[in-house]
Amino acid sequence: MSTPVPPTRYPRLLRPGDRIGVTSPSAGVVGAGAERIDFSVEWLRARGYDVVVGACMDGSGLTSAPAEVRAAELTGMLADPDIACVVPPWGGETAIDLVDLIDWDLLAASEPTWLVGFSDLSTVLLPITTRLGWATVHGDNLADTPYAVPDGLLHWLDLVSGPGPFVQRDSGVVTDWWRFEEDTRATTWKHVGPGGWELRGGGTLDVTGRLVGGCIETVGPLAGTPYGDVRTWAERFDEPTVVYLEACESDAVDICRHLHSMRLAGWFDRAAAVLMGSTRAPDTPDLTQRGAVEDALGRLDLPVVWDLEIGHVPPHLPLVNGALARVVVDGDRHEVTQTLA
Repeated sequence: MSTPVPPTRYPRLLRPGDRIGVTSPSAGVVGAGAERIDFSVEWLRARGYDVVVGACMDGSGLTSAPAEVRAAELTGMLADPDIACVVPPWGGETAIDLVDLIDWDLLAASEPTWLVGFSDLSTVLLPITTRLGWATVHGDNLADTPYAVPDGLLHWLDLVSGPGPFVQRDSGVVTDWWRFEEDTRATTWKHVGPGGWELRGGGTLDVTGRLVGGCIETVGPLAGTPYGDVRTWAERFDEPTVVYLEACESDAVDICRHLHSMRLAGWFDRAAAVLMGSTRAPDTPDLTQRGAVEDALGRLDLPVVWDLEIGHVPPHLPLVNGALARVVVDGDRHEVTQTLA
């Protein structure tokens, strides 16, 4: 009898003294943004990490470098045994242009390395998990890393440096970023107001499954390609999935189209629940953001939890792609527990 393949390969735990690589697979940095990244690098160094900054950081154009150059630097950092973790400065627009340029054979022969971030980095996080089986972290980008974590949530550094299980709870708040022109050294989120999770239709929820997801606008276009084949990934193990998604800025009609495409590509075939992040993306005159989800996924009769802290409305609840997650929504208990197993 053959030995089952583990659903997820976890990188070694991060420790002070370990090397963290910084590169931009998408947008680079310039002006006040570059000052923020310099501050964030020093913030990590002050906590004992050896931070190395790559060459792909130019913020004068849409991307930090040509796609081939960005793919080579990202591949090199992920395959380097001396680098334990890679994090981008922030997101961007077109990381999709490098997914087929990554040296997947080299990475498959390498030990896993933590890759952390959100927004356009979801374009890379997803195939790293679904093609290689590596755990990746949907959490703060480097520019957000110095922000203090509200009660109930954990920092992404907590998830990559401890064995777990990791319990996170509804923070009850909605915040915002300080613009770099206002403060390049901010470590406390700008307070906006109260917030909270909500289970579609009410009632209670208690489900367990493997986490997978990201930003709808960036992972949606991968559906139906070899770089976003969630259906095949999920079929490798005898467990359900928990799909998490969030909308950045596209209007509700575009989000609806993406979600239908993902549904048709089998993204939700094994899902026990769908977690939706809070969003400030616009409604249209005939369709709301929630309506877009209902239109695309309503026929699947899946539990949906609204307004988690998992995207472009901070603070951030980091999630590990490939980790086993238990999601509980029961009265005042709003909780996600992740186990690295």
